[in-house]
Amino acid sequence: MAAPSVSVCVEAAIENPIQEVRYDGQEIHVTPLSMSENLSKLAHKINFFKDESEEKGKPTSEGERETDEEKVLAPFQPSLWPWDSVRNKLKSALTEISVLYDVLNIVKEKHYMVTDPVSQEAPELKAPLQMIAKKKSLVIVCKILNTGADRLKDIQAEMGSNTPDNFLWELLQLRKHWRLKKVQNTILGELSYKSAGSRFWQGGTFEVLKMSDLAAEGEATNKKSSLDVSIPSELEGVAYIQVEVKSVPDLMDLTSATLKMPASLGAVPPDAYWQQKLETAHNVLFCKELFAQLAREAVQVKGTTPHMVVGNQILTNVFPGIQLSIVLCHYTGKEKKVNLSPPKLDHNHVLEHSLHQLLRKEHSNNLNTSPPHPANAMLGMSKRRRLAGPQAHSRQDLIQMAHSESMLVQILKQTKHAVLRLRSMHVIDQLASSLQDPLICAHWSCLNNSLESSVRVSITSYCYETNRTPLILIIGIDTIRVVVREGRTCVLSFEENELRDFLQWQICQHHVQSVQSLAKLHGWQVLSATVSSGHGDIEPYGTTATVMLASPKGNIRNDITYDPVDKALMFHLQTAWRRAKIPSTHTHNMSENKQTVSAHSKCKQQIAAIQENANKRPVHELWDSSSHGLSGANAPKRPKH
Repeated sequence: MAAPSVSVCVEAAIENPIQEVRYDGQEIHVTPLSMSENLSKLAHKINFFKDESEEKGKPTSEGERETDEEKVLAPFQPSLWPWDSVRNKLKSALTEISVLYDVLNIVKEKHYMVTDPVSQEAPELKAPLQMIAKKKSLVIVCKILNTGADRLKDIQAEMGSNTPDNFLWELLQLRKHWRLKKVQNTILGELSYKSAGSRFWQGGTFEVLKMSDLAAEGEATNKKSSLDVSIPSELEGVAYIQVEVKSVPDLMDLTSATLKMPASLGAVPPDAYWQQKLETAHNVLFCKELFAQLAREAVQVKGTTPHMVVGNQILTNVFPGIQLSIVLCHYTGKEKKVNLSPPKLDHNHVLEHSLHQLLRKEHSNNLNTSPPHPANAMLGMSKRRRLAGPQAHSRQDLIQMAHSESMLVQILKQTKHAVLRLRSMHVIDQLASSLQDPLICAHWSCLNNSLESSVRVSITSYCYETNRTPLILIIGIDTIRVVVREGRTCVLSFEENELRDFLQWQICQHHVQSVQSLAKLHGWQVLSATVSSGHGDIEPYGTTATVMLASPKGNIRNDITYDPVDKALMFHLQTAWRRAKIPSTHTHNMSENKQTVSAHSKCKQQIAAIQENANKRPVHELWDSSSHGLSGANAPKRPKH
């Protein structure tokens, strides 16, 4: 016999169904429906076309269903009736017609549904009651506004009180700029550049103190702040790197250099703000790291120029007679004051800034290494080195990639370039100010770098600007490359005498070109023009330049000579004088010899007079006077153009 059935109530363990299960096991449920959405969902489940009368006779429980199944089926089965579908459609149509009939009756007959508004009696308006209600409303609004204004005032007052007195607020400001950590009951900070890529051994740990604790111990406190910092003794005071480029006698060597002590820089006051103290100590640590690295490189680097580290300064020779001095000036305020007039120091701020940039660049290179590519490659390898295999670089190329210049070598190169640029500028300015004819103009380019600069020099004659001699000077580390108008290139050393001689030689060539252009303008004929005639002493770059001219009639010839060092010489010779010759052997015709000697002496006097005038007058004036000739009777007329 079967056991009686037991009704079991089964409920869902989770109210909302699971929409998605992620890979980490997290289940995402479906958002529950709102009341309106749930009502519409249930309404969609209702079949309004189904007749409820058909469901009345059906059994509800399973037991009744089983008993009904055991009964004999009725002889009539509606599903087998052929007009069943027609009957259902007619029934639904009749229902719709009935509903339409009811709607029409409601619209037509107003007694079924009243749509007109119901008129109600207006209440009596009392003015005093309205005024009281408005006053109450205004009072409520005023209270709300006053409450908000009071809150804003409290916030502003709290912020104002936090600025000088609140320890926690200042500690928050301190954490925004400096790294802090708490060790038991002490707050410690870090001043070093290790987080920026520094590898300096010295640390910069400072301690954060509360002013109330210091006041309780009886120490003098700063009323401006509720927070103070304790700086290590080795980082107290003010420091900077002094870079000086000076000329020393040739007999003086590096060992005779005197130790420079820092002058009084002005110590930090003890009641200074904590931000000022930390920034000053931060700068002291940076200067110490910079000087320590330069001193280490000065000892390790092996070069042609010796480097010496003496106390707090580094000495090295840039050029013969030019010395570079890098001094660490650190003043703590505890040094003994010596009432001596400090020597005048020529501090180079540009080189000091370059030193700071070099150290910060090294910090950046230590911190920011190139990422590996591909991901399994060696870490820290540069892109050029990764491409060395596919591009088939040689061993020499790989050595050059791995080679990196030290900071001391880089600052020495920049110093050499700065000294050479100043020398070139001095030579050009000296020649431009000492020479009245021709005019020398220098145009320095603004697109330079720390190791190379260029200047364009133009040589022109006064009132004859069309005849121009341009040249470009490219100043490097220890050489000067000169590019002239013809495209020829000449490399000069760091000696300023070579540059001066070269510019003087260019001036001689400019004079020769000017004379040739003037000769063509006045109708004279250029017989010969030589840039290097071989006359006079041998110069390092070029020799004397000469040009020989003939008048339009051919009876007068001028020989103009330009020396790079001396002034121009002009020989004015007439045809009759050129025919006079001094015999090499004695003859018996004494009258002929006397006539020849007298002609030669007269020629020498005329040449001496022209030479004296040539030393006092410019070239274009010499040309104007020489075109008329020395003797007014025999001088040819100036051609008309």
